[in-house]
Amino acid sequence: MKHLPLVLACVVALAAAVPAYHWISSSDATPIAGGSHADHAAHGSGAIPSEGGQSAFAAIAEIVALLEADPATDWSKVDIAVLRDHLVDMNSLMLETTATAVVEGDTVRFHVEGQGNALRAIHAMVPAHAAELNASGPWILKAETTPSGAILTVTSPTPGELEKVKALGFFGVMAKGSNHQPHHLAMARGLMSH
Repeated sequence: MKHLPLVLACVVALAAAVPAYHWISSSDATPIAGGSHADHAAHGSGAIPSEGGQSAFAAIAEIVALLEADPATDWSKVDIAVLRDHLVDMNSLMLETTATAVVEGDTVRFHVEGQGNALRAIHAMVPAHAAELNASGPWILKAETTPSGAILTVTSPTPGELEKVKALGFFGVMAKGSNHQPHHLAMARGLMSH
């Protein structure tokens, strides 16, 4: 757990480097200094980067493209600012909090702490994500907010699942599940609050 911030930093750096390397190493791609977005888009027919340059920017760009492609989008309800606030919380939760784990029998208890925006993110996201994961199983989760963060208790039905929870740690448990993307789209559509 003590090396988690270093591991996360390496993963982020690698994720940013791979698309950039692909673009730079393409034989017909030439970097453009200065100019407008239109100038850059109009430059040649060579390879262009697929990454939006920053994960929150890329996530919002993907949602905007989905909204524009859907003729049923009700633009009077769309609220990208709510989605952006949630993405800020996701970033704060992953990069600005600390988490320690205590194992007791078939249960792992994560003590999560943060300050300022990170504390707000913990209070907003940990109980909500625990409820989502409870609905999908196989673990039983309980979230309790505290003045300095939260305690997330994860009880596993089998020794194998317990090992999985221990291996994932708090940050892996928070990233688990496929509810994030539909949740983001619903937020942007104005169908749910942050």
